[in-house]
Amino acid sequence: MSALGLPPFLVLSAFLFACGVVCVAARRNAIGVLMGVELILNAANLNFVAFARFNPAFRLEGQVFALLVVVLAAAEAAVALAIILNFYNNHATVDVDRADELKG
Repeated sequence: MSALGLPPFLVLSAFLFACGVVCVAARRNAIGVLMGVELILNAANLNFVAFARFNPAFRLEGQVFALLVVVLAAAEAAVALAIILNFYNNHATVDVDRADELKG
């Protein structure tokens, strides 16, 4: 077992999650928003792996969930970057406030 225990990992995960939420809420740049979403997903991954390490009943499931989140993040990043590139080609900016014409 680790000498640190579970709480430091949970505190780090909460910090990463908070940074991700602030990044998503405060950024106007679509790339910055995408980075915030990735921080949120990494915080969830850290929780999965930490609980898998410190809970014997969750050993395999935590690793599998973390792997699924990595696959989901890769797919999300690919689709989001394609949308951002298309938006940049049409508007010459990646400012999310200019994306209002994509609504309905």
